[in-house]
Amino acid sequence: MKRRHCLQASVALAASTLLTPTLSHAQGYPNKPIRLVVPFAPGGTTDIVARVVAEKLHLALGQTVVVENKAGGGGKVGANETAKAAPDGYALGMATVSTTAANPAIDPKIPYNPLTDFTPITNVAATPNVIAVHPSFPARDYKGFVAELKKNPGKYSFASSGTGGIGHLQMELYKNLAGVFVLHIPYRGAGPALNDTVAGQVPMIFDNLPSALPFIKDGRLIPIVVAAPQRLTQLPNVPTFKEVGLEPVNRMAYYGIYGPKGLSKEVVDKVYGAVKKTLELPDVKKRIEDTGSLIVANTPEQFGAQIKAEYEVYKKVVEQQKLKLD
Repeated sequence: MKRRHCLQASVALAASTLLTPTLSHAQGYPNKPIRLVVPFAPGGTTDIVARVVAEKLHLALGQTVVVENKAGGGGKVGANETAKAAPDGYALGMATVSTTAANPAIDPKIPYNPLTDFTPITNVAATPNVIAVHPSFPARDYKGFVAELKKNPGKYSFASSGTGGIGHLQMELYKNLAGVFVLHIPYRGAGPALNDTVAGQVPMIFDNLPSALPFIKDGRLIPIVVAAPQRLTQLPNVPTFKEVGLEPVNRMAYYGIYGPKGLSKEVVDKVYGAVKKTLELPDVKKRIEDTGSLIVANTPEQFGAQIKAEYEVYKKVVEQQKLKLD
């Protein structure tokens, strides 16, 4: 009997020794800087939202959050880096519709599964999308825009952040429903795509509002139609897709934070709580809302369901438009 008690005590001691590092790691997180990978070039909306949040996130986490841009493949290079990172909470990524829904829907060889290879944490912000044209384009309102495209099928092209990105597939959805044809010109991120559209090398772009808005305000781009629940205060004269009879295109982008699969609940809860607290800071809230974005800060479970729903929408777009990678 005495031997059995000794054996049980030894087993209990060994088990507690094995559990201690994990528990202490979770309790001590974070104890070093955290990387936040943005899967696009600097200057796009993903980059803007990431930097606004990261700049103040250290106040809630107690550690610096370093933003790193890893562009390429319509966002899949940076997304794959997050998917393959160690699940310790020190390598997180910005999750977008492009990387978790649109790109996986069109690319059969994408190196990660958007529904199983990540741990959703929260959707930071929802962002309206806009079709905008260079001032040299013959039309300046939606009626004239669609009439010009129908009169000249194939004459015009549009820029996007990359093949399989939200700007690409949302335009394909629009083309399908509106019965127009516009040639796709993919770039390595929204920043380069915007630069060429503003320069007049490409006549139009389907982009997220935060990155396009400064050029619209300066008169260097003309907004035609927006994907938003209602008309925006920043663009009161621009109709929504719902208003022009194309409600399925009226989808906003999301900019969330996720990590690789296997993140512990303790780490997820800590990051989620810190991001939520950061988004409540008046200056952070104002900077994000000034871009035309809406703060969301939903739960990890809600964000996971949102990712799944968007993936299913764009999978259908790819099938209907018979889209393939260039």
